[in-house]
Amino acid sequence: MQTTLKIGTRGSPLALAQAHETQARLMAAHGMPVEAFEVVVISTSGDRIQDRPLSEAGGKGLFTKEIEEALLARRIDIAVHSSKDMPTVLPDGLELSAFLPREDARDAFVGKAAKTIAGLPQGAKVGSSSLRRQALIRRMRPDLDVVMFRGNVQTRLRKLDEGMADGTILAYAGLKRLALEHVVTDLMPLDTFPPAPGQGAICIESRIGDRDVERMLTAIHDLPTGQALACERAFLAALDGSCRTPIAGHATISDGTVFFAGLIISPDGTQSHEVKAEGPAQDAARIGNEAARTVRAKAGEKFFDGWA
Repeated sequence: MQTTLKIGTRGSPLALAQAHETQARLMAAHGMPVEAFEVVVISTSGDRIQDRPLSEAGGKGLFTKEIEEALLARRIDIAVHSSKDMPTVLPDGLELSAFLPREDARDAFVGKAAKTIAGLPQGAKVGSSSLRRQALIRRMRPDLDVVMFRGNVQTRLRKLDEGMADGTILAYAGLKRLALEHVVTDLMPLDTFPPAPGQGAICIESRIGDRDVERMLTAIHDLPTGQALACERAFLAALDGSCRTPIAGHATISDGTVFFAGLIISPDGTQSHEVKAEGPAQDAARIGNEAARTVRAKAGEKFFDGWA
């Protein structure tokens, strides 16, 4: 293996913070100097397309395609991603080989006109590019005007300051990683405003069979996070989850048991179906898959008609 480990990442402040957290953990685990790493910034289609929802532009793979191409071409050794941005199907030859300990998975409300969604005046504007968040906001407050809000964390906060909306919702984990917790006016409860599968977790992608990299990453892999994400990603995969489908799912691990809660909701927020499941943590993927089949049967196939 070459002397420099090349870490591929998007160029947003949050993506860079996640790449540097990964670097710091590798340095600590292996006693490596900072000179042993190079952070390689890669511009993705998802970063460049800002004028329309991801569901119209091609889905969450837009945030990973160019990075994965660099990984396959050996221009980088590992790729660091937000787990919630990862498609459930990866390119041939690549795998998710490590997860860092998960941050708080909750969503955070940042309000200008009020500190909470409940406190917003009738007809107030709330900005979000996530179909899941949009649907959950509409379920809470059908009277609100939910508008499309694209861009990185700083861009969305700037849009809020410019008066383009009265509030927005962001991942609390991202705000914490950027030391921006002070902007949060309310934290959304996991039971009534469930997060996206993978939210709050950093994952590391590498080439299958790259043993040197695999050995390095094993030292920083967090097993409970990996098990929780196996459950959530299996739930998403079984429901054909993409940016076109409002799906929430959150798993926790306690004493060798996985506890999972999932939700599917119509984009207008008027219909939703929930599912809960638990079982041995080593069977996390199977439990997530079965939970998806359960909620699909409960909702019926027509529930998904016309979403795309």
